[in-house]
Amino acid sequence: MAFPGSYNFSYYRGDRYEFVIRPKTANGGAFDLTGYSANFFVATARGEGQTQYEMQAVVDGSADTVTCTILPGAGEELTAGTYVYDVQIDSGATLVYTLLTGTVTVTDDITGADDS
Repeated sequence: MAFPGSYNFSYYRGDRYEFVIRPKTANGGAFDLTGYSANFFVATARGEGQTQYEMQAVVDGSADTVTCTILPGAGEELTAGTYVYDVQIDSGATLVYTLLTGTVTVTDDITGADDS
């Protein structure tokens, strides 16, 4: 396993944003995700004591994929700026792997923006 990978992306505040991770084994085959759950967190910075925002991460064990989604309501909590994130899978035992990490650059929206 060659985890974690890196992926930086831009996000338009309040929109839905989705990406799919297809983890591979060291020999290039699909990593068996049966029995794993996933977490996708966006944070203001790395390390303890930072503000974290939980996003949606869904494991499909039959397809060996993790679908990560920023839903509009969760995305509204982010203000314009740059954040960090990571996606981890957990077998519920001692196996925890960070699959992906990177930055999220958030751009404020116009439609529906608060005028106060």
